[in-house]
Amino acid sequence: MKHFKIFAIMLGATTLLSTFNVYGNETINIVPMPVSVIANNGNFSLSNSTQILYDFQGKDADNITGALLSHIKKFYGIEGLRQGFAEKPVKNSIFLSLNPKADIKKEGYKLTVEKNNIILEASAPNGLFYGIQSLIQMMPAIEERQSEIRIQTAVINDYPRFEWRGLHLDVCRHFMPKAFVLKYIDYMSMHKYNTLHFHLTEDQGWRIQIKKYPRLTEVGSMRKETIVGRGNTPEKVYDGIPHGGFYTQEDIKEIVEYAAKRYVTVVPEIEMPGHALAALASYPELGCTGGPYEVSTRWGVFKDVMCAGNENTYKFLQDVIDEVLALFPSEYIHVGGDECPKDSWKVCPLCQQKIKELGLKNEHELQSYLIQRMEKYINGKGRKIIGWDEILEGGLAPNAAVMSWRGEAGGIEAAKQHHYVVMTPGSHCYLDHYQADPASQPQAIGGFTTLEKIYNYEPVPAVLSAEEAKYIMGAQGNVWTEWMPTPSHVEYMVYPRAAALAEVVWSPKEGRDYANFKERMRSQILRYNAYGINYCRIEFQ
Repeated sequence: MKHFKIFAIMLGATTLLSTFNVYGNETINIVPMPVSVIANNGNFSLSNSTQILYDFQGKDADNITGALLSHIKKFYGIEGLRQGFAEKPVKNSIFLSLNPKADIKKEGYKLTVEKNNIILEASAPNGLFYGIQSLIQMMPAIEERQSEIRIQTAVINDYPRFEWRGLHLDVCRHFMPKAFVLKYIDYMSMHKYNTLHFHLTEDQGWRIQIKKYPRLTEVGSMRKETIVGRGNTPEKVYDGIPHGGFYTQEDIKEIVEYAAKRYVTVVPEIEMPGHALAALASYPELGCTGGPYEVSTRWGVFKDVMCAGNENTYKFLQDVIDEVLALFPSEYIHVGGDECPKDSWKVCPLCQQKIKELGLKNEHELQSYLIQRMEKYINGKGRKIIGWDEILEGGLAPNAAVMSWRGEAGGIEAAKQHHYVVMTPGSHCYLDHYQADPASQPQAIGGFTTLEKIYNYEPVPAVLSAEEAKYIMGAQGNVWTEWMPTPSHVEYMVYPRAAALAEVVWSPKEGRDYANFKERMRSQILRYNAYGINYCRIEFQ
């Protein structure tokens, strides 16, 4: 029996692929790649006589075992497995052990597959959940049903590199039904993502029910039509079809609860003070001119923004935030802050009066005042804010975190100021870009971001010191839906590229290798087929 480590040639150098070990010709194809895998000869046979046991109780037991039970029932036809509390494993069992004092890193797990049983250990419930995702990937990726599932014996030690492993979803440019949002969360959890950035308000639609302001959904959730194509010709063409939709507060509660069972935190984004035409159309008094405004029927950046000199704007935002906080238990609330033209503020008497009263230098500092005021309000409710890197302009709010999207400069600046950062540069993390030759692809916003380019992204800029690098919380893939009118189209743009980014944020930097990733992805692609994910097949034809 020969025991060896996989090596790969990358950029002319020999690079160790983590501690990813195999015996003979057997391989274990898990995505994202674990920190350490030692594979052995032999198999564990999972059948309808296998027991699922755990040494803890409560809702986490149901969440974790439910993921496994539903998978093996749906895809292998094995059901009716006995499950329950036990202090130790028995023969032909899958034993889940939760020990807060275990020497296992945060969100990590140890998975030991032997011929007689499987033992999964973690110091927290989400670690057990991620271990189950790896165990599922060790099962044969087939669609036909069978009486037993053979799982190769192995020992896996694993934990994530970053704490923020995010995917974003814009449901404003094109509304996505609740059922798809739940599927989106399922696909995230199978790749060990833990943060859904839920973009809920925009110029083109307000998608969350706010009971104190019913016109936000009565008016702001519907646009009369949508521009066709890029709209870059003198004769702009519109489809003449109304487009809208929103989530009730009960819908939001269901989405948040569904995500929590999969250890995904939903971070809501409420745009302020720009990208606010849907809000202004609903409540024109929030703008500098009083309107009239309409929900935008085209894409872009618009000069009509919330009036930062009007105290009613702050009352509106605080009221909205109050209802949002009651729905989302996330530590962070995203406040947008991006692409806010200052044209209307420069000629607005109220805005100019506010600048003078506060002794501000310019309109950039006025936006900073608005963001800082909202941060103070949100901090007072026990939460934190995160915003796009424009919130750096005019002075960063004291406790704010930054999403660096206009390249990495904003993230670098924030980290040097000891503010937490999520890296999401348009160069590598925008999943609305073309992923192959545009002539072969459906229309996209532009750009060119391939699977390999995303895989090779490094979230920690080399210019940061070791101390500054600690402020990089992780990275996120952004999904803007101007050119994605359907759930199927979203899936096509997101997968398999989200799998590449999942490995960037989970796996050790030193062990990553694109050729090896693509080889492991061939098994994952079979699961995509079984799950019905409409992924882009360019790289796997």
